[in-house]
Amino acid sequence: MIAVLQRVSEASVRVDGAVIGQIDAGLLVLLCAEKGDTEAVADKMLAKMLKLRIFSDEAGKMNRSVQDVGGGLLVVSQFTLAADVAGGNRPSFTQAAAPEDGRRLYEHFVAQARAAHPLVQTGQFAADMKVSLVNDGPITIPMRMGA
Repeated sequence: MIAVLQRVSEASVRVDGAVIGQIDAGLLVLLCAEKGDTEAVADKMLAKMLKLRIFSDEAGKMNRSVQDVGGGLLVVSQFTLAADVAGGNRPSFTQAAAPEDGRRLYEHFVAQARAAHPLVQTGQFAADMKVSLVNDGPITIPMRMGA
């Protein structure tokens, strides 16, 4: 499973011009399931993400997690994180999970996030989404977890 975390002061996602998910300060999570990923991998990634200390403390050091600061999560599916550009000029997405597996793992991740964290918003799986954000820092953290 691949995720790109962006510490944001605000973020939103629109589908057909309507805002379907929005947070103030927190994490924008771009999430991609890969072939072979399981619910256990998703759970491990979520646990790490919620505890990752990338928010500033009083001294300005990255010493607090999204849970510590009460920030939101905006979780957006993005299969293109599995892109392989080694072969040519057109990316290959063969390592991305099949759509039904990707949806199942995305929905599992979101359900677990909602059970563990008070403010979770989402995009819409497989939709043409417009994501807006103000990256705070900028802080962008790539994550990859496997079985």
